[in-house]
Amino acid sequence: MNYDAIIKAATEKYEALLRGQLERVERINANKEAIDYSTLDKIIIGVCGGDGIGPVITAASRRVLEFILADQIKAGKVELRDIDGLTIENRAAVGKAIPDDVLEELKKCHVILKGPTTTPRAGDPWPNIESANVAMRRELDLFANVRPVKVPEKGIDWTFFRENTEGGYAVGSLGVNVTDDLAIDYTVTTTEGTSRIARLAFEYAKNNGKKRVSVVTKANVIKTTDGKFLRICEEMAKEYPEINTDEWFIDIMTAKLVDEKRRTEFEVFILPNLYGDIITDEAAEFQGGVGTAGSANIGKRYAMFEAIHGSAPRMMKEGRGKYADPCSMLRATVLLLSHIGFQAESERLAAALDYCMFEDKALTITGRDTGATCEEFADYVMKNL
Repeated sequence: MNYDAIIKAATEKYEALLRGQLERVERINANKEAIDYSTLDKIIIGVCGGDGIGPVITAASRRVLEFILADQIKAGKVELRDIDGLTIENRAAVGKAIPDDVLEELKKCHVILKGPTTTPRAGDPWPNIESANVAMRRELDLFANVRPVKVPEKGIDWTFFRENTEGGYAVGSLGVNVTDDLAIDYTVTTTEGTSRIARLAFEYAKNNGKKRVSVVTKANVIKTTDGKFLRICEEMAKEYPEINTDEWFIDIMTAKLVDEKRRTEFEVFILPNLYGDIITDEAAEFQGGVGTAGSANIGKRYAMFEAIHGSAPRMMKEGRGKYADPCSMLRATVLLLSHIGFQAESERLAAALDYCMFEDKALTITGRDTGATCEEFADYVMKNL
């Protein structure tokens, strides 16, 4: 086998990847100033349905937004702008995770409410295009994925700060099949990328009376990138001496979240991308599953809010789309309202969801005709606002 030719081809791909990442480092190092929504004449909320059950549950959240922000919309202070084109069919047709015209429209908004999108997998009929979520987080530099999980009766009140643009997902579609017997992927950690997620988490803890921040890595094995992530968080912790900062390995933390004696001690978590993705799905199960949890993706200029579950193509194929559960999207809407400064409206919606989901339960969502439709449940929530 001609190793020289093989190594040269792989090295050329690696060089291109390195150049792209170095350019990205320059961009994020230069982007320091965050948007102040209170100074805007009008806040533009882009609404993207995605595909599968995405358009169904996003439409429900849009109606709730229209209802709860009716006065602001009428006064021209808020605009809801529909942005189509994130369907798998459209993305596959142009061979891009986000078509150029769609990305251009997204960048005209301040915040985005986004439905689930389908990411092709081996065996799918779609080309190997990148995840729309990963691409959107990168293109809009949405570096922080914030996921709260709260179950009062179990003493659980967690907030996860997952780094959103680096780690194993940053170049997930740019790995190299060196030979038929060897494939290599890459993990990315940068100083600014880690510093800004750590700062956001510690500031959240300080401003919300939280006394504990837990940094979760696998730095004992992934020594270079996870080691860098951990060291930067440890340095950041010195600026917040009033907060107890500890470190955990991802495998042990996964176990501790199901440990009834220990899990109530945790409050705020900081994690690299891959670990954060996995552990927040586990955490959501305590709250009732991924269908009950929303997600915020925060950057300096843009923010995107979404359900944390997938597009459920099977539900659509079986004709059950209208019974899709909108609660995860509505939880994302709670986060959106808070982020753009409508805290009272955010708290009203959160309280209505808690009442409808956990207390009154006059309507329940089952995903089938044994329960309420998505539209009926949204009406139920609005009735209790």
